[in-house]
Amino acid sequence: MGIREFPNGSARGKAATLGMRRSPDVSPRRLSDISPQLRQLKYLVVDEAIKEDLKWSRSVEDLTSASVGLTSIEERILRITGYYGYQPWAASYKRDERSRESPAPAEAQMQAGAEGGGRVNRCCWKCSVTQLKKIFWGVAVVLGVCSSWSGSTQLAKLTFKKFDAPFTLTWFATNWNFLFFPLYYLGHVFKSAEKQSPKQRYRECCRFFGDNGLTLKVFFTKAAPFGVLWTLTNYLYLHAIKKINTTDVSVLFCCNKAFVFLLSWIVLRDRFMGVRIVAAIFAIAGIVMMTYADGFHSHSVIGIALVVGSASMSALYKVLFKLLLGSAKFGEAALFLSVLAVFNVLFVTCIPVILYFTKVEYWSSFDIVPWGNLCGFSILLLTFNILLNFGIAITYPTLISLGIVLSVPVNAVVDHYTSEIVFNSVRVIAIIIIGLGFLLLLLPEEWDVWVIKLLTRLKVRKKEEIPEGNGDITSGLPNKSRRTRPSMSSFAH
Repeated sequence: MGIREFPNGSARGKAATLGMRRSPDVSPRRLSDISPQLRQLKYLVVDEAIKEDLKWSRSVEDLTSASVGLTSIEERILRITGYYGYQPWAASYKRDERSRESPAPAEAQMQAGAEGGGRVNRCCWKCSVTQLKKIFWGVAVVLGVCSSWSGSTQLAKLTFKKFDAPFTLTWFATNWNFLFFPLYYLGHVFKSAEKQSPKQRYRECCRFFGDNGLTLKVFFTKAAPFGVLWTLTNYLYLHAIKKINTTDVSVLFCCNKAFVFLLSWIVLRDRFMGVRIVAAIFAIAGIVMMTYADGFHSHSVIGIALVVGSASMSALYKVLFKLLLGSAKFGEAALFLSVLAVFNVLFVTCIPVILYFTKVEYWSSFDIVPWGNLCGFSILLLTFNILLNFGIAITYPTLISLGIVLSVPVNAVVDHYTSEIVFNSVRVIAIIIIGLGFLLLLLPEEWDVWVIKLLTRLKVRKKEEIPEGNGDITSGLPNKSRRTRPSMSSFAH
């Protein structure tokens, strides 16, 4: 039993228990209506075991502390009897528990601020580390793109002194694209948690070509046109190196970015951007000035036309790829480039053979072929394409594009010491204009919004600094007057 009675008050105890069992429907309206129960409560005693079980209700604590006078007799009676559904101990207990467990508002704000600040600091630290890693890898990729592109250009120029066969060199270097998918699969095996067999990975990447995969029809309709554009881009570029210096070739090839924008605007209905139109105008003006730099000689005009044609084929390749195939994942892009190598072997091999027997590209013996230069050029071009297509996995695409621009000064330095190039004012201005146009094309689409936000923040900061400065000046004046008054009164005395 939880409640026991004194020996001399059994009847009164029974009456008390009956009184406390009254339902709230017949509850009294005045405290005097339950006066018999009030007189009988002093004979009630609560077991120690029940005290431990009922500590949550706070009624036991209030009963034991009645002599101290912590609560009124009315509250104690109403708590015990439960009349009117009166249970204020729950609210008071919760308030006490909140006051014990929860800190003060200021402390809570400080703790919340500290926790929030810790989370923000951790997030900022993670973001900063991630951005630093991307920038670090970006610098490495930029150096790789710059060195591989300028190195392949210079090595091609050196190769043509011994082996005058630009189309054969294009065919030989394109065959190395077959290594794209095997290299990608090796990276997949080392990096991916879920390992797949080469056949499974191939089938998964073949979905890029459609539901039926890489069929013969898809091969001729979606792969063959890009194989032709790839061959034309590289052949025209290499043939231009025979005609003009590598500096002019590399800077004129940067115009392909402007051609991509113009074709995307016309064919893909991309967003119109005035700054990119200005960049395209810069590119065209640079081409004209570059032609004028050598005095419109037939040799240089042909070379410039070849480079512009190469840049146009490259732009057409990119726009048609986006139009017909859309965007590709890394595995799909690797498979697509390997398919181009297969197309090159099957259908382009006959062209170098025809050029050899017609003596357009003829060499007397295979012993005089500089295989080292050919393999070196192919490896550098393969490295350049790998960094260009897969570098976005570790860094920003803008940094990758900067590597192509940086190859221009590298080629200029090499040409200055290895050839008789003349850097007159017209050529230098043309190089600067084309480079500036290329950089303008790297601006993101929302660059104007970012600039407006930046200018707005700067204006707000200036407005905030001006009132603070005025407040400091005005607050300093009364201090000076207070300091001077005692001194004046002292002189008066």
